[in-house]
Amino acid sequence: MTPPWRDGETELLTFALMQVDYLIVGQGICGTLLSWFLHKEGKSFLVIDDERHSSSSQIAAGIINPVTGRRYVYSWMIDTVMPFALDTYEEVGKYLNIQTVFSKSLIDFFPSPQMRNAFIDRLTEDDTFLHSYPDQNYFNQYFNHDFGCGEIRPAYMVNMQLLMAAWRKKLFDLDAIDVHTFNMEELKINPDGIAYQNITAEKIIFCDGIASATNPWFELLPFSPNKGEALIIESPELTNEHIFKKGLMLAPLTIENTYWVGSNYQWEFQNDQPSEKFLRQTKHHLDNWLKVPYKILLHKAAIRPATLERRPFVGFHPQQPALGILNGMGTKGGSLAPFFANQLASHLVHNFPIHDEADIKRFTRILSK
Repeated sequence: MTPPWRDGETELLTFALMQVDYLIVGQGICGTLLSWFLHKEGKSFLVIDDERHSSSSQIAAGIINPVTGRRYVYSWMIDTVMPFALDTYEEVGKYLNIQTVFSKSLIDFFPSPQMRNAFIDRLTEDDTFLHSYPDQNYFNQYFNHDFGCGEIRPAYMVNMQLLMAAWRKKLFDLDAIDVHTFNMEELKINPDGIAYQNITAEKIIFCDGIASATNPWFELLPFSPNKGEALIIESPELTNEHIFKKGLMLAPLTIENTYWVGSNYQWEFQNDQPSEKFLRQTKHHLDNWLKVPYKILLHKAAIRPATLERRPFVGFHPQQPALGILNGMGTKGGSLAPFFANQLASHLVHNFPIHDEADIKRFTRILSK
């Protein structure tokens, strides 16, 4: 007969062990959306996240702008990823009973006659997203601008912080999140999957932003980290009808009279902390641009997990197929993350292919070293 203490020990051991289909590291926008799509598929998962409020997803404005660069070219895959992103955010929002996405056209104040001419030239070629603004003097009460403006629409804002917070609450309700800093030394790769602490899973997917650039399995991927900074300002007299751009972006937030101002790109940086230089330069920019008073409420900074070729990293390690990654969305996370999170989930569950330009199979040679 088994002694009573043996039964209790077995029960305790069974309780301590956890088996899931997938382990996800990081609950930024990529980890949030990947777990959402796996939840829809009825798969079990556990998200490990250390609740770093300085992550790039936490400070992002969530702007979806279909146009990019000084030549006003259309963003990569925008015709595909933007409608998919909108459907995803609306579906998640309905599920969580929150509004996650807002339609806001972008008013681009031309910084020079050359940029105005570039906009007009592109407008004559294709007016899908570019539009002339009928009243060039309408914004004179709010802004100083010398060379007119154009309008980019449709454009959108995603309340990423609300989305991630609401989904995090749902993850706690599902017992599908563990709040701690992932320790790579405790990861064990087995023939049939992985083990981490008391958890076993078929696969582990790293959605941990810039941390993946030092992951021993993925550090050879061509990451190109850059630092971004932003201010949160208050301005009761400023219009919140649009997103505005003149060098920097100025975007209305859901809290009344508050706006996000940013962001810059710093390719050389010493840390991920807000800098006095950005604060000084941005305040000077706002003083010259805005005609209405404002107050700085907050100054934030983070390191973006951008990539050299400006394409995401999606897929599984060529030599360790239990190790996956969903990362490298750069400044386009709002539009790209839903599409590629769904692709990875569909690949996991249904073995659907991953887009060739995003699949890390393109780096098989590098990762096999």
